[in-house]
Amino acid sequence: MKALIYQNNSIKFREKENPKIQSSRDAIVKVKLSSICTSDLHIIRGAVPQAKEGIVLGHEFVGEIVELGDGIKNLKIGDRVSSNCETFCGECYFCKRGFINNCEHGGWMLGCKIDGCQAEYIRVPFADTGLTKLPENVTYEKALFVGDILSSGYFGAELCEIKENDTIAVIGAGPVGLCAMASAKTFLAGKIIAIDIDSYRLETAKKLNLADYIFNPTECNIETEIKKLTSNRGADGVIECAGSNSSFEMSWKIARPNSIVAVVAMYEENQILPLPQMYGKNLIFKTGGVDAVHCKTLLDMISKGILNTDFLISKTFKLDEIEQAYKYFENKTDNCLKVAIEY
Repeated sequence: MKALIYQNNSIKFREKENPKIQSSRDAIVKVKLSSICTSDLHIIRGAVPQAKEGIVLGHEFVGEIVELGDGIKNLKIGDRVSSNCETFCGECYFCKRGFINNCEHGGWMLGCKIDGCQAEYIRVPFADTGLTKLPENVTYEKALFVGDILSSGYFGAELCEIKENDTIAVIGAGPVGLCAMASAKTFLAGKIIAIDIDSYRLETAKKLNLADYIFNPTECNIETEIKKLTSNRGADGVIECAGSNSSFEMSWKIARPNSIVAVVAMYEENQILPLPQMYGKNLIFKTGGVDAVHCKTLLDMISKGILNTDFLISKTFKLDEIEQAYKYFENKTDNCLKVAIEY
């Protein structure tokens, strides 16, 4: 099969042997549509030490089951499925508590520690937990982002413990940030504030009715603007999706006292908590990789028209064009949000 291989901080598209069933809970999936994530770029830049040389990249995909281990009872060959970005057993201490990112037998495996989805076929361990069957009216395009960036955005909104009519600030209007805004609406947030230095992404958030207010920190004082909207209190919850030094600092500065800052961004550098400055704000920080435990719920919401992520696909490439797609995505050509790789 054809596959995109990570080696020596670079990528190469070449032939690779097809995956085989290795365990009773494995599935082999024929990939129909995949995408490229910023975390794939982090791997190539050497910012993910656990990533193994020689693996197939990618963890965000949908496809059709073509082979199953004999321990899989909830899926069948021919099922159209969305894959979770996390591999999880469903049985360990962490899985039983919903913390699947910390599964004792899994975690971020696909496209990091084992072969991922940017190939014609992929082996999915613990397929009975990691694959979710698509509703009949949900296309591959509509389901593409369920297992990763939509789950990440939803995770951020969930971490904030949003109450009806809360004011939620989302730092970063990229794909995860836009998904966080859409998810915050499902939790009945009252006002959603989008913050980014990219005017196109801000306008997209406004045009799609994902944000009520948009602010560019290069054009205004964000703290001042948010205090104007919140009777001088600050945001009831902040979802940090940008992943820069300045966005991390902004996240705690714009939060009101006794609120939650949900950090779902992936950083390439250490961040500092200036505890003397924070003293008295009584903030709760919640951080980490997505616990994508709501894939079925998200697919149901897509099926019912409550959520939609179609707008994120800026351009579709063929698998043979995947190296070109990486350049397009990394350079944000044509204001790219996400790309789809068609098989």
